[in-house]
Amino acid sequence: MPSKTTNKFSPEVRDRAVRMVLDHEAQHPSRWATILSIAAKIGCTAQTLNEWVKKAERDTGRRPGPTTEMAARVKSLERENRELRQANEILRKASAYFAQAELDRRFKR
Repeated sequence: MPSKTTNKFSPEVRDRAVRMVLDHEAQHPSRWATILSIAAKIGCTAQTLNEWVKKAERDTGRRPGPTTEMAARVKSLERENRELRQANEILRKASAYFAQAELDRRFKR
């Protein structure tokens, strides 16, 4: 399923930007100042770069929360669960329909 947004930046650019934030954090008064500075240099918004940094920290265990891999797994399992529930509902209705048809056929003899 294609993404709803286009990925303007390659994974390499994202990784480099995140590394720059983490490496240059000590040279700025705050992390947000670091993010503002680097985001302007690579041409993305500060909010986007901040999300990339938070995601990288979750993936490396430096920040609590589900990793990217775990979030994708949960999403996949939720989709599978939804599909199975729909299939179950179809089978239940079909079973009830054919059971009723069998009962109707028996009484018409």
